Amino acid sequence: MVGRHAGGRWLRSTHARHTSPSTARTARCAVTVRVVLADDQPLVRAALRMVIADESGLEVVGEAGTGAEAVALAEKECPDVVVMDIRMPGMDGLEATRLITRGPGGTQVIVLTTFDDDDCLYGALRAGAAGFLVKDMALEDILDAIRVVATGDGLLAPSVTRRLIRDFADRPVSQAPSARPVGGITEREREVLALVGGGLSNTEIAERLSISVATAKTYVSRLLSKLDARDRVRLVIIAYESGLVASGR
Repeated sequence: MVGRHAGGRWLRSTHARHTSPSTARTARCAVTVRVVLADDQPLVRAALRMVIADESGLEVVGEAGTGAEAVALAEKECPDVVVMDIRMPGMDGLEATRLITRGPGGTQVIVLTTFDDDDCLYGALRAGAAGFLVKDMALEDILDAIRVVATGDGLLAPSVTRRLIRDFADRPVSQAPSARPVGGITEREREVLALVGGGLSNTEIAERLSISVATAKTYVSRLLSKLDARDRVRLVIIAYESGLVASGR
């Protein structure tokens, strides 16, 4: 069930849509974020619906108990965010996420699941999910994640980042994806990409490279554009698939 977690730093990323903090705060207050809840457990949906109902600026516009229902609701309601469980009867959350994120509505998907094993998480990344949550997290963090993703940002919880890194780092060579060199970027951008893949924030990248945070943000923005990456999550994947981050880093 949804509950408390020990806390931790979010890995947040910016999509093609860039907004200043003040603009984002104003938008969050002025615009209602429309949410669809997709989970085969009615109690989970009910708990989330009750919490969201007490929050200004958030509105549940539909609930789904299967992946197919989630896809149909996304097409009908065009919500800003779908909060998606992975394991549901019939069409699972991964396939539903893939169909929704490839649709024309611009709906973002947050995966909310008990099953945070590496295969599920990496599969959800490839399916286009913009965020990852586990059901033992604080409700406040779940609400914040919905708002963050609705503004066009992507995020990874710290535990998810560690799992993703460990998944790549611990794979035997025979199971690891073949390295695919990244072209069209400078050596400095390549260095920044490796640090992003290691889960570092812009502030940490700036400290590591002895540059300003603004410069670090500029490098990340350039990487998003040059590599046609939807968000920072995709940069993490590219860093691993290109061999920039490997076991022992």
